[in-house]
Order: sequence, then structure tokens, then C-alpha cells
Amino acid sequence: MLFQEITANTNNYMVAGYAVAFIVMALYVASLYVRTRNLNRDLTTLDEMDKPSVPEKPSQSKPKKTAKPVTKKVRKK
Repeated sequence: MLFQEITANTNNYMVAGYAVAFIVMALYVASLYVRTRNLNRDLTTLDEMDKPSVPEKPSQSKPKKTAKPVTKKVRKK
């Protein structure tokens, strides 16, 4: 008589547990997707803000003269 009782049917609880777990994981993946999309949008906005609105004209300054390399002069004997 001992241990002859029928075990309880817990299949419904198992299915409910898996459903909750998959819903939580799906929400997490969706959150990562939305965060990545917003991050990329922010990066493009910052790149656009970093560009000058009016292109700068190159200055008409004269190029600097570069010094000639110094070499030793050899005396002839």
C-alpha cells in the first residue's frame, strides 16, 4: 500500500513554465534589438553633428620652406 499512489499530473505546469521562460527570452531579445537600433541612430546623429555645416575653404597660405638636409663637407688633402 505504501508508495502506490498515482503521481500528480504536472504537465500543464511544465508547459506554462516553458512558455513563461520563452516569453521572457523573447522580450529580452526584442529589448536588445531596440537598444541596438537606437544606438545606431544616435551614432548617425552624432556623426552628422560632427560634420561642419559649411565646408571650410583651404587657406591660401604659402607652403613653408623645408630646410635642406645637413651633410658633412669632406676636405680634400
